[in-house]
Amino acid sequence: MSWQGGWKRRGPWLEVTPGREVTDGEKNSADAVDQWLLNRLELPEKLWRRLRHEKEIELTGDRLRLALFPVMNFGITPRWYDLKVLYEDDFCLVVHKPAGMAVHPDGAVQDGPLTLDHAVASYYEMNGIHAAVRHVHRLDVDTTGPVLYAKNEFALLKLDEQMRAKDIGRRYVALVRGKVPPSLRTLDWPIGKDRHHKQRRRVSPTGQKAVTHIELGEVWGSGSSAVSLVYLTLETGRTHQIRVHLSHAGYPLLGDVLYGGRATDFGRQALHGERLTFCHPLSGETITVEDAWPDDFQKLHKQL
Repeated sequence: MSWQGGWKRRGPWLEVTPGREVTDGEKNSADAVDQWLLNRLELPEKLWRRLRHEKEIELTGDRLRLALFPVMNFGITPRWYDLKVLYEDDFCLVVHKPAGMAVHPDGAVQDGPLTLDHAVASYYEMNGIHAAVRHVHRLDVDTTGPVLYAKNEFALLKLDEQMRAKDIGRRYVALVRGKVPPSLRTLDWPIGKDRHHKQRRRVSPTGQKAVTHIELGEVWGSGSSAVSLVYLTLETGRTHQIRVHLSHAGYPLLGDVLYGGRATDFGRQALHGERLTFCHPLSGETITVEDAWPDDFQKLHKQL
């Protein structure tokens, strides 16, 4: 259970009103505050220890303040890009990632191609947001869709915990070669590295568990020229998971030349993340973010 009560941000401080279980004068206030933070607010212990050590927890009257919004460096050079913001509050940012853009730089190279992290740093800079750029998950370079960012350490720890628990929902839409049968509902094959190709992954009995759920939307054509539109949700998040699973099943993504698609079908792999669902780090409220199909995907769908 996360904090359901009211809260305010005052500069670097989060201010909440915890109630009598903390402010009752008969109790040891420091112990009561710590128990409330760990059990009611569900403050990660790692962060609680740091805040206690740095004296960044304050109780004044009935107000409890935590320094959850310190001024921080972006951690990456801001580079302007016209970002499409899908959701934002003091804890989270969700932005649309376009095709052809990586989420983060490859290694320590800061002056290479523009990435989504560079663009988010520029957005923070222009809007006076003094936070480190921290993406919670990634998308492949040519996959479009929403990417979630944590705007402070508290949010990052809570959202990372959701990722590990598989509580962050991601729904994708894809166009694939072939007629996908309605009976195909789950792709459950372990995925490992392809020792013959550095960039590729493959289904391997010694790989990591990977589960993709699939739902048929539409089908056009027949035989070798058939194309299907499918919706996919991830139970796990392995590298290239959807692409590997669909290719192994015999239904490669249109345009995905790395996994059996044809470049003439589409200028990139026809895969788009259309919905992202997560629990708000503080309130626990379910946040659902929709991302409309990009223009090239809509155009291809219309042609089909």
